[in-house]
Amino acid sequence: MATINRNLSDYDKTAIPSAKDFRFGIVVSEWNDSITDGLQQGAYDTLIENGVLPENITTWYVPGSFELIYGSKKMQDQNVDAVIAIGCVIQGETKHFDFVCEGVTQGIKDLNILKDTPVIFCVLTDNTMQQSIDRSGGKHGNKGIEAAVAAIKMADLRKNS
Repeated sequence: MATINRNLSDYDKTAIPSAKDFRFGIVVSEWNDSITDGLQQGAYDTLIENGVLPENITTWYVPGSFELIYGSKKMQDQNVDAVIAIGCVIQGETKHFDFVCEGVTQGIKDLNILKDTPVIFCVLTDNTMQQSIDRSGGKHGNKGIEAAVAAIKMADLRKNS
């Protein structure tokens, strides 16, 4: 079991490449929107804070986390330098959680292999709503911020490799 021993929102701004010339896509699941809205805001604010112009950020909404795969695939075709896929799946009483988490994980992994535009996995897969709250702006920070930092670094890697 992973242990969080740092705040997801903490990062060294001096270690982030310039993002002013990059374009980003954010694909957000509408399911568990009380969580995904916070993740999206954290990602958006971080991109802006690191020099991305608002007009260079495109945000699309999809019904659920499983649909992030198709939405991210279509976003890769929109002349963006990186895509951030934002979702939240919370454990329930059935195996549905396992199937959705596995499918989304593998689908986003496949997009990273098959296409040249990186897709950042910002999908919370928590056991409880409280765990998701804690990771979307709560006591552990905001995973959306961490995803935006990863997107900037991966866009830079794509450009310079």
